[in-house]
Order: sequence, then structure tokens, then C-alpha cells
Amino acid sequence: MQKYLSLSYLGSLSALGVATCCVLPMTMMLLGLGGSWLAIFGKVAAASYYVLTMSTAFVVISWMVSYRRGSLPTLKWWLAGTTPITGVGWVVVFNEAWINDYLIMQM
Repeated sequence: MQKYLSLSYLGSLSALGVATCCVLPMTMMLLGLGGSWLAIFGKVAAASYYVLTMSTAFVVISWMVSYRRGSLPTLKWWLAGTTPITGVGWVVVFNEAWINDYLIMQM
């Protein structure tokens, strides 16, 4: 079961990382870091929906496997931690334009 739990957290953190790939560079520029390395994030942004979908699938599979094995009462708090992380990833992706506009206004 530990494998599914770690896969769930890996999926959640990758979803959050991919979701912030376009917001994070703007934040770094606001903090004073240079912007010449921003070209790296273009390729990551193209795959963001695929990674988010796979991450969501990992979280759902982890919930289902723990439920079917009867270990949901012991793992529900660990799994409940991965679900909001993935949800934040989706929220950031869907509100990316608004977040970028807000950060540009702060410059």
C-alpha cells in the first residue's frame, strides 16, 4: 500500500509543479531573479493538462485501492492530503491568465 501512497503524493506534487510552471517564473521575476531561463517552461506548459490528468488518476486510484483493501481508515489522512494538492493544481491551471495578469500589474 505504501507504493500507492507514494505514487499519490508524487502525482499531487507533480500536478502542483506543472500547474505553477507559468506562474512561478513571473513570481521569480518579481523577486528579482532574471528571466532568461523562462524558455524552459514552454515545453512543460504544453504537457500540463496531461500531467494533471495523470496525477488526478493516481490520486483516484490510490483512494480506490485503499478502499478495496480495507486500509482506508488508516490512510485516509494521508490520502486527504494529496487530494487538495491536486485540486490546487487544477485551480492554478484554470486561473493562470488571471494570476499572470495580477503579477504583471505588480511589476
